[in-house]
Amino acid sequence: MSKLCSAHFREYRVSDLEAVLSLVHHTIDVSYSSVYPVRAIKFFKDFHSEAKIIERHQNGKILILEKDGKVIGTGSLVGSDILCVFVHPRLQYQGYGKAIMKELEKKAVLNAVSEVVLSVSLPSRRFYESLGYKITGSYSTDVGEGQQLNYWEAKKELREEMPNTRCWRDRL
Repeated sequence: MSKLCSAHFREYRVSDLEAVLSLVHHTIDVSYSSVYPVRAIKFFKDFHSEAKIIERHQNGKILILEKDGKVIGTGSLVGSDILCVFVHPRLQYQGYGKAIMKELEKKAVLNAVSEVVLSVSLPSRRFYESLGYKITGSYSTDVGEGQQLNYWEAKKELREEMPNTRCWRDRL
């Protein structure tokens, strides 16, 4: 059995809040601290706060990727926006992020969304481009004390595809 097949998707539960928040903030600390200034890291954490996670749950879908009873990845779909896609740093580059994105895209198609949009951080640009996302804008936000948060907007047109029956089918 592959590593991917030993994990499974499920829908977010209110009791997941602490685990999701911890995963997201830990991943921001590990993955972003070498490329973004301190105030940008704080901005990211505020953007992915407890209140924002609750709001995404109320207005859309939060996907949980679980392995051995632990939350190892997450992603959200709110309308046509994909948000808060994170995989535990020790488990990155193993296909989990790609699996989360494919599952979110499948959910978007089921909700009659033909194009999704997301914000792309410095460390994730190559990842999203490898999945067919096209950069549509470049932005810089002043986060104070002369520090900037640089990021891009990306979009992808979706088309209905046959489900992949190898591992992830009917998991959610």
